[in-house]
Amino acid sequence: VQLMESGGGSAQAGGSLRLSCSGSAITFSSTNTYCMGWFRQAPGKEREGVAVIDSDGDTSYAESVKGRFTISQDKGEKQVYLQMNGLPPEDTAIYYCVMKPGWITLVADSFGYWGRGTPVNVVS
Repeated sequence: VQLMESGGGSAQAGGSLRLSCSGSAITFSSTNTYCMGWFRQAPGKEREGVAVIDSDGDTSYAESVKGRFTISQDKGEKQVYLQMNGLPPEDTAIYYCVMKPGWITLVADSFGYWGRGTPVNVVS
């Protein structure tokens, strides 16, 4: 397993969770730049990009999480974090860590590396 996720679990509505992901085992031979982040898939729904960050620190968020979620990284260590605040039940999903060489995008098909997923369950 090359992307190691942690931090999922249950939270009350309005609460917070923090997800972590390590991609330190992954290297790209053609570039030093990379993009890491999070996608999610709720039951019966399509996969959705949540937030990504590139090695320069640029970020991109889904509109549905702006102002509530914050993505950050340990630059150079290929560690990425997702701080999730003000969680409503609608944020319940399996959250997947993703990684790709090159610059930032929220297009799922651009990511060749996917973690196994960590569940987030928000209860009201």
